[in-house]
Amino acid sequence: MPDTGYQQRQDNSRRRVSYDEYVWAVALTLARRHRPVWSWQHWRRICRCGSDLPCRSRHPIPINRGHWPSQDGPR
Repeated sequence: MPDTGYQQRQDNSRRRVSYDEYVWAVALTLARRHRPVWSWQHWRRICRCGSDLPCRSRHPIPINRGHWPSQDGPR
């Protein structure tokens, strides 16, 4: 019996996303990865990614550019 979960993940990774979905995914990813947390080792608040606050690290975009909406497509 084939693993339908694997097939579904493949299908989801190939679909195009709307701009609203893209912005939502970026916002959720940045909120999850970059927020202040208490560091017992440094005895102060640091960013969850490990950088000092304010975190100035480059934030990777969570969606491959091939899935971005095209400028020629419908809006």
